Amino acid sequence: MLGFEGIGQSARALPHVARVHATFERLFVSFQRWLRSSEPVQYFLCALLGAAVGTSVAGLQRLIDGLHRLSFKLPLEHTLSAGIGVDRTRILIVPAIGGLFLGLVSLIVRRYRKSEIVDPIEANALHGGRMSMIDSVRLLVSTIVSNAAGASVGMEAGYSQFGSAVFASIGRYFRLRRADQRIFVTSGAAAAIAAAFNAPLAGAFYGYELIQGNYAIRALAPVALASLTATMTERALVIPEPLFVVGQFHFKQSLYLLFALEGLIAAGFSIFAMQAVTWTERGWKSTNVPAWIRPMIGGIMLSLVALVLPQVLGSGHGEILYQSVHSWALVPVAALLMAKLFASSISIGSGFRGGMFSSSLLLGCLFGAVFADVAAIILPRLAIQHAAFMMVGMGSVAAGVIGGPLTMTFLVLEGTGDFPMTVGVMVGVIICSTIVRLTFGYSFSTWRFHQRGIGIKSPHDIGWISDLTAESLMRSDPHTVKGALTLADLRDQYPVGSAKRLFVVDDEDRYVGLIEVSALHDMRKDYAQTTTAADLARNNGRFLVPHDNVRTALHRFEDWQVETLPVLASRGERRVVGYLTEAYALRRYKQELERRRSAELGERDLFSISEPQD
Repeated sequence: MLGFEGIGQSARALPHVARVHATFERLFVSFQRWLRSSEPVQYFLCALLGAAVGTSVAGLQRLIDGLHRLSFKLPLEHTLSAGIGVDRTRILIVPAIGGLFLGLVSLIVRRYRKSEIVDPIEANALHGGRMSMIDSVRLLVSTIVSNAAGASVGMEAGYSQFGSAVFASIGRYFRLRRADQRIFVTSGAAAAIAAAFNAPLAGAFYGYELIQGNYAIRALAPVALASLTATMTERALVIPEPLFVVGQFHFKQSLYLLFALEGLIAAGFSIFAMQAVTWTERGWKSTNVPAWIRPMIGGIMLSLVALVLPQVLGSGHGEILYQSVHSWALVPVAALLMAKLFASSISIGSGFRGGMFSSSLLLGCLFGAVFADVAAIILPRLAIQHAAFMMVGMGSVAAGVIGGPLTMTFLVLEGTGDFPMTVGVMVGVIICSTIVRLTFGYSFSTWRFHQRGIGIKSPHDIGWISDLTAESLMRSDPHTVKGALTLADLRDQYPVGSAKRLFVVDDEDRYVGLIEVSALHDMRKDYAQTTTAADLARNNGRFLVPHDNVRTALHRFEDWQVETLPVLASRGERRVVGYLTEAYALRRYKQELERRRSAELGERDLFSISEPQD
């Protein structure tokens, strides 16, 4: 009886459950529409998510510190990269074991998930801000393992990947527009960097310069709010350690000339540092060593360097702080500079996961120290400006490697609070980043894309070009005729005005060429009675395939001086599936360009998409 009663109650409850579900579904749809159409609601959501990312970064920083103390038996008052109190036995063991563990885990993961991890820059450039949360967590875990093993890489790549993925996942869940989705990805990366460095301005401009690719008005508020709330949340949870300790700077205007010279030399060093990673990777590939065992061998090589200079371990934050207080002599600091460059190249080249952000900061700091020592030998009175040259070197090299001049300028401003020093850093940063851009043409991230065969140099949205293909633009009702059809039959079947052009195919439906209908009825031309469609067909080798994008199509229209091109199923099959006109392709291309421009200015889409016209 009780059983039947329970069944009856459940049956009566089902309509109620369905009504509740329908109510929640309507509320969700309403909120989704509200979020998509209301910028203030998006700003509020970015602020909330920024606080969540700040909390995550604070927790991850404490986790990494704890793993370093556990792995290397560090004293509580020191960090790994400071190189103080590191157990020498652990230096020999931990990097190799960590590398082996990372290699084995990567080998197992690749069997089940072979896709490449899409980072925030690539996501915004090619995928409209779409990112995989699973792949992002995979990268974050790999970065944690690499840092725990002492690899000479930073955690910033993991932080920004995770922060961007959180924002991207929320954006996709609520089906944001493409432009808004890209801004969410930018906000996530900015929040992560802001929390990692306790620098909201630097974090925001990291998003604008490196993830968004511009200072769009529409992105200003959400990115800044996410950076600010992430930083404030991180400050509320932990007491952030300073990146460097410096006093007030006092120097003459003439010193800016030396800052400019330092920026000039830093450009060459930045390019060399980026190339060094590539040379190391190519060296590994030439040895035919299996990819899964390379991190272990790289860890052994890193240990041999760290036995002499333990400061090469870790991201470098601790050593930056140490060098800002204790200035080494020229030879030791130059040796540490080259050792850190070697360690970073070996770590990244062998397969440890992480970024060059923190490493480039330490490399720049050491480069500035070397420059200061050399300058003091020539002009002894410059010895008192040692810290200033270190700040300029740090900002310049980091801007050259990372590709964010204003990011590095604001990082120094927020760290020192000194405006004259910030101006000096800006001089070096502008010169270094400009020379790197004009001569090398890449930042470290985009250079890595280039090495993988991905042709992007910035996060500007070019993915829509790939989405706008010949298949999506073409008309799918082409007039096809057999090549054996005679001229008389062609004129009977297609009188003037019935069609503009005919696509000639052979008996196997393979494309032969194109005929203008007006030319069929041109009585000034003396055609023979035996003339067939195949005889009149032209432009046999000029066609598009479905995956050709609109820019490729426009180039072919211009190069071949034609107004219409057939779209074939494939180059091998050559079956006509449609055709595309130059006028329509150009109109759609201009509409999409204007749509992107309007999105950057904060305007909503006002352009309708018409059907392909003949």
